[in-house]
Amino acid sequence: MIVIIGGGPAGRFAAIRLGHAGREVTLVEKGAIGGQCLNYGCMAVCALNDTARTVARARQFAGAGIFKDEPVIDFPSLLAGMEGVQAKIRAVLDHETRGAGVEIRYGSTARLCGRQVFIDDEEVEAEAVIVATGSVPSVPEVEGTGLAGVFTAHTLPRMHDLPHDLVIVGGGIAAAEFAYIFRQLGSRVTVLARSGFLKSLDPRLRKLALKELAGVEIRENAPLTRITGTGQADGAAYGGETPGECQADAVLLAAGLVPNASMVSGVATGQKGEIVTDDRMRTSVPGVYAAGDVTGGPYLTPVARLQGIVAAENILGHEMRYTPTVVPQSISLANDLAFALAEDDEGVEFSVPAPAGPGSFWSVPAGDTGLGKVLVEPETGEIRGVWAASPGAGIIATYMAAAIRHRRTIADFEDLIEVHPLADGVHGLIPPAAAFLQKKKGN
Repeated sequence: MIVIIGGGPAGRFAAIRLGHAGREVTLVEKGAIGGQCLNYGCMAVCALNDTARTVARARQFAGAGIFKDEPVIDFPSLLAGMEGVQAKIRAVLDHETRGAGVEIRYGSTARLCGRQVFIDDEEVEAEAVIVATGSVPSVPEVEGTGLAGVFTAHTLPRMHDLPHDLVIVGGGIAAAEFAYIFRQLGSRVTVLARSGFLKSLDPRLRKLALKELAGVEIRENAPLTRITGTGQADGAAYGGETPGECQADAVLLAAGLVPNASMVSGVATGQKGEIVTDDRMRTSVPGVYAAGDVTGGPYLTPVARLQGIVAAENILGHEMRYTPTVVPQSISLANDLAFALAEDDEGVEFSVPAPAGPGSFWSVPAGDTGLGKVLVEPETGEIRGVWAASPGAGIIATYMAAAIRHRRTIADFEDLIEVHPLADGVHGLIPPAAAFLQKKKGN
């Protein structure tokens, strides 16, 4: 029997691969199948962001006289509806996983001590183990985090009412996404970023992100020092060069994730508690593998899935290595802000405002149609980076990342015929970029 601890993307994909190969697999999931992505992360953000974008668009239409009234949000109904859809997705994942011949043990607790595996404190024999226990929100070690009204992405469904004043702690993608959502839903939002806000983002995408976060008060270099209140949170204090306090009837901690490895011992771990693996997802203990967020960043669902498959393939005796390159990412605000970049990120940049198209036609008056940008190596014409801001930018970045990974050149796309209309600027850059490089070589 092969034991997999954790039913998120890494554990589930590993279980299905092993099950289809005819192996006996037991998947232990203490909570709900789907892991961080379905229950607290990607899908929750999709649900809330879809609503926020709809409200923003309806407000725009009302301002143009197309709609007579702006919508009014019923926040408890929003959360209840979101849970209903998540439950349906969980049922689909459960059926798919069991259909591969995998036994799922819900509500059980598994722990690992070196090579010993325990399920509900009963030791079980396992020919191999995959630890795929995911991650948990990073909670700052400051006073007040235990007060009522303090939330993380994991406890957000317990938020009964839409906050009037919401403080979001964090300066990365999650903080930005929640700031956009709650601002559009009607909250007054203040973001406290420990250092810079979206500091690693391409400058042009960051500029667009800040534009789409209009109305959100962003305080950089403002580390959280204390959450105030007696019983119920009523504000947050922060330090830095200009320390201060801001009022809040809710505080959302969105300062990143940390590996969830508390149930594992006797296996080598890193400085942040992550389980250390090699490129075959093997740990320091023979027969024990780890995959997904528990191995550390970048805390992305596609990466977790791939790691789960790599672990399963090596258990089956098929050598497969985890060698991630050019991993695309996206931020969901009014537009998707997506990007993918090669490690050797040098070259000539070409950029253009994104054209009007599905989802962006009514953004033309405000100049919010987004952008397209590519990075091209001038001698070979290889595409080395892509940045896109548009309603479907994540799709563009996905396929362009594959083009970068396989070292495709700008000339390979000269005969590209796109679906029209398309609210994307990247495809429109290809002809002028190719012409520029050809002219440069001719000179």
